[in-house]
Amino acid sequence: MIDLIPTATAIIAELADSFVFNFKRYAIAATVIAILVWTLKRTAWRSRQIQKRSPGFADFRREFLASVGAIMVFAVLNIFLNWGFRIGIFHDYQGTQSLWVVALFFAAMTLGHDTYYYWTHRAMHTRLLFRTVHRYHHRSVTPSPWTAYSFSLPEAALNFIYLPVWLYFIPTPQDAIWSYVIFQIIRNTMQHAGLELHPRGTATHPIGKWIVTTTHHDMHHGGGFTHNYGAWFTFWDKLMGTEHPAYVDTFNRVTAPAGANVPDTPCPKGTPA
Repeated sequence: MIDLIPTATAIIAELADSFVFNFKRYAIAATVIAILVWTLKRTAWRSRQIQKRSPGFADFRREFLASVGAIMVFAVLNIFLNWGFRIGIFHDYQGTQSLWVVALFFAAMTLGHDTYYYWTHRAMHTRLLFRTVHRYHHRSVTPSPWTAYSFSLPEAALNFIYLPVWLYFIPTPQDAIWSYVIFQIIRNTMQHAGLELHPRGTATHPIGKWIVTTTHHDMHHGGGFTHNYGAWFTFWDKLMGTEHPAYVDTFNRVTAPAGANVPDTPCPKGTPA
């Protein structure tokens, strides 16, 4: 029993380790994407800025501070996740951990999260939950890489819950879990970049059209509140009829060569809930 109940010192150390790890993930990914966007805006790619407005220092400060709060929620909940492994609620994966097995689990875990996110995201846009859970994230009408974890505390908890739910039902190789964790923050910061980072033609490519681009998610922040709920893939939005009807035209406009005469396709203003 003593081994199953950590001491206060152990809990504090575990909390600190988890916070530092998640903060580093966020800070490194957001910084790299922010520097990339800053650099590209000084090239011909500046025409790929999705909205006319650019976020300012006050936006960055608000998003960064909110993200620190969200990371603290992740760190606290991670203590319970680790405790669940110690007492046998969750189980370590015991099978073969070849590269193909890890890749298969990673793909399944990512697809599972996309489904979880789509439906919880739609739920957060109902009048019941929007103001108390999701409204803070939508203060970033013009998102930036720092928006990635700019959540209210309840939304941060809701985002974390997917991992223990998945692990309760499906013991997963550690390499697949870490790959998912790294993938998630890189894609998250890319989708909030404010500058389209995907190749021209992605929105209509036989494979690319199933991937959530920066424009796809930016339109959700910029006024298309009742569209584009997907996290990583667009198939739920396509299946449920929630993909923004102007998405493809907007993506094509944003990624057109600099100076091209392409009609503007502003995102119609909607209501968050």
